[in-house]
Amino acid sequence: MSYITTKDNIQIFYKDWGPRDAPVLFFHHGWPLSSDDWDNQLLFFVGQGFRVIAHDRRGHGRSTQVSDGHDMEHYADDVDAVISGLKIDKATHIGHSTGGGEVVYYLNKYGQERASKAVLIAAVPPLLIQTDKNPNGVPKAVFDDFQKNLATNRSEFYYSIASGPFYGYNKEGAKPSEAIILNWWRQGMMGGAKAHYDGIVAFSQTDFTSHLKSLTIPVLVMHSKDDQIVPYEVSGLKSADLLPNSSLIMYTEFPHGMPTTEAETINKDLLAFIQQ
Repeated sequence: MSYITTKDNIQIFYKDWGPRDAPVLFFHHGWPLSSDDWDNQLLFFVGQGFRVIAHDRRGHGRSTQVSDGHDMEHYADDVDAVISGLKIDKATHIGHSTGGGEVVYYLNKYGQERASKAVLIAAVPPLLIQTDKNPNGVPKAVFDDFQKNLATNRSEFYYSIASGPFYGYNKEGAKPSEAIILNWWRQGMMGGAKAHYDGIVAFSQTDFTSHLKSLTIPVLVMHSKDDQIVPYEVSGLKSADLLPNSSLIMYTEFPHGMPTTEAETINKDLLAFIQQ
């Protein structure tokens, strides 16, 4: 397996597939998953002639289950360690959910001149949690319950998310895929409970407003009106409005986990944006 060592001595696992001289797509996964969540996209884009890279965030998947550093600052540092270690330039950065926040934070901290484009899929920016300045956000009590349930019975909690709102399997008429549910559960249980517990604060309470305003490269925002995890009114619509150079694709009846359940559509739309 392939690893990069960060400046604070954390081992970050990564996948690197495709021709070395091909255009690079760098994928950033959501909470509490791993780079495996992108396998459908990785295989599709390798088949299209791209070089694809995806890493496991610290404390997630096969990366070191370290006790601290589970915040956007360290997430961005870890991405830079992979980018620098592999000597990548002008990548398109694609982030889902928490990974979308990681993309925005990384590009602001380390320079968007090192990237060509970015994509935010069902992503958490600009600010997910409800505050006085963000009255339509998700109440903090929801995330407090996430942490409580994780600490009480992480295995059961993860299964309930995957079999319910993440893929829209709790909706009337839905046809749940046990294989998809168990793959989500598997990825979650591979990671560390401490990283996932702290990561709830990272993805819900980080304010990306100024970061979005500073991005001048082309950014595609993809979101669904039926996302039950990250409401589109709080995130996708606001992000597209704050970004100076954005495109917006809004879907209906797609779940939060649409890169998996709606991969054919997502891959087609991603490819069209990348090739523009």
